[in-house]
Amino acid sequence: MAKAPVLTPQAEDFPRWYQDLINKAELADNGPVRGTMVIRPYGYGLWERMQQEMDARIKDAGAQNAYFPLFIPQSYLTREAEHVEGFAPELAVVTHGGGKELDEPVVVRPTSETIINDYFSKWVQSYRDLPLLINQWANVVRWEMRPRVFLRTSEFLWQEGHTAHASYEDARDYAARIHKDVYADFMINVLGIDVVLGRKTAKERFAGAINTLTLEGMMGDGKALQMGTSHELGTNFAKAFNTQYLSKDGKQELVWQTSWGVSTRMVGGLIMSHGDDNGLRVPPRLAAVQVVVMAIKGDEAVAKVRELGDRLKALGIRVQVDDRVDTPFGRRAVDWELKGVPVRIEIGPRDLEAGTAMLARRIPGGKEPVSIDALGELLPKVLEEDQAQLLRESRERRESRTSEVTTIEEAAEAATAGGWARIPWATLGAEGEAKLAEQAVSVRCLVAEDGSVPDADDAPGTVAIVARSY
Repeated sequence: MAKAPVLTPQAEDFPRWYQDLINKAELADNGPVRGTMVIRPYGYGLWERMQQEMDARIKDAGAQNAYFPLFIPQSYLTREAEHVEGFAPELAVVTHGGGKELDEPVVVRPTSETIINDYFSKWVQSYRDLPLLINQWANVVRWEMRPRVFLRTSEFLWQEGHTAHASYEDARDYAARIHKDVYADFMINVLGIDVVLGRKTAKERFAGAINTLTLEGMMGDGKALQMGTSHELGTNFAKAFNTQYLSKDGKQELVWQTSWGVSTRMVGGLIMSHGDDNGLRVPPRLAAVQVVVMAIKGDEAVAKVRELGDRLKALGIRVQVDDRVDTPFGRRAVDWELKGVPVRIEIGPRDLEAGTAMLARRIPGGKEPVSIDALGELLPKVLEEDQAQLLRESRERRESRTSEVTTIEEAAEAATAGGWARIPWATLGAEGEAKLAEQAVSVRCLVAEDGSVPDADDAPGTVAIVARSY
């Protein structure tokens, strides 16, 4: 009798495969309150690496980290009408505290534009205080009706940047800088996901923004996932919170603002972009564990893997030693494969006699014996090759499953069949966007014909990317 697969095959049931992988790879569990999640150590290790890579890029862009309260007075959200209307269905509101009814209900942070603007209005006095560039790493709560671990949860982790500038042009350029130099650079060069950079339609724009820039990734099943967004807020929040500065000309002017964020949703994107029927495949530049050195059995093998682990760590490779010889080797190998560690180095008594180790590569697959002495020079090359392969696969999947269409019907058909469609925005328009929504298909973003981000929704040659999404 054939052995049952560890995971439900992707082709059989992609959502079930996703949930199986999260459970079997020990990434997360459902929390006790519907829509919440417990991120387990291995899953949190992925998020920590994402934080480290993102935080460095955010700081290179000039922003500083700060922290703002979790609880926000309900009245703050009502100051910007479009903003509160956009978030109203998702709000969690606290009405009692300390055994008493509160004088004013407080909202559990869904995003921080309002409370941060209250403080920006105090901190900004003069043009000399600008630009003010703030980022915070935090949790947020948006009550989710259809939860899915990492993708849509009522509480999730993220970073949110908030900035104030002296001019529209400065704010616009900074939002674009975050979009390209921080988010796209990280997602393409670290996550290995070939995201499309585009502009959201007016319908899909962030509540209270004048423009939203997005990064869309194609998942293994052909659906789109919004991986991150960067918003131009104009002066909407500055008006609501009276955030002004004294210009060089001695006039009181409203600041121009941006906000931008990515979240633990990226862990879900990582799983669905690179995972296969054997488990997760983690890009080497992201992996908290790039190489696991495994002793198959025997005291001498245990001593050797410990020695080798120390040697590889000294070379800057992120290594974990697995010397649990009291646990069957096959079970351990399957566990590491499920977790997607890029490289396994397996050493047993016969390998020691030959001075070799078995090199198992998770991303392209396959095993081959290599000289133990050559590993220090070989592994960095292998890891970079495998990083490049994941990005190449991501790009090839998107390109092969994206159709050029000329009608709304063709766009809906392509999206329903598990792919993306490109259709001229002049052909689709807001009316066509509404028709697609009736079939659970959305305009993910607008791009220029050459793939760049258009300056305006109605810019000549603008193309809509259409897909079903998470």
